[in-house]
Amino acid sequence: MSRPANTLAFDRTRIRACTVAAILLAVMAASGCGYRLRTEANSRFSDAKVRMDVTPFSNASTIPDAGSYVAARLREELRRGGYRGGFERPRADFLVDGKVQETRESVVSHAVDSRFGLEYRLVVVLDIRVVDVANGRVLWKETGISETAPFYSGPDPQYTEANRRAAFEDAARRLAIRLAQTIRVVL
Repeated sequence: MSRPANTLAFDRTRIRACTVAAILLAVMAASGCGYRLRTEANSRFSDAKVRMDVTPFSNASTIPDAGSYVAARLREELRRGGYRGGFERPRADFLVDGKVQETRESVVSHAVDSRFGLEYRLVVVLDIRVVDVANGRVLWKETGISETAPFYSGPDPQYTEANRRAAFEDAARRLAIRLAQTIRVVL
């Protein structure tokens, strides 16, 4: 038994109308969820004329490139967060400097048949300071900011060192995200 042609056309029209309504509903829900792709128009953070000097952080840790790595990740996270200005030392409006105080490891779990650790936790500790260059005023200063990341060790030193490096990079990335979010608020 076949349905009349006008009933099929009505069903197609109704399906199209429901699809359009669902798309419009999704767009309206997404616009009302509070997520914004841009920063506030009056924010210094989003002003393309603002210049920031984010020099490599000084390093007192056992990881040779810790200071420069954290500063590079911070610049990257500032860009991701909507910073549109430049990173340059001459004519800088703001100075961001810091120091990686230490990286330390603690044993989380031991092997059953030996005294060596299987899982470690790497802690990265740093200090940071944000200065308004025009008047020399410190806008934000924090000491002892830390982040942790786990890593596994094994009998192969290359395996252990690769995992240690990956843990450091993960902790540095999370630190950079936290620092960039705070700098965005401070500016």
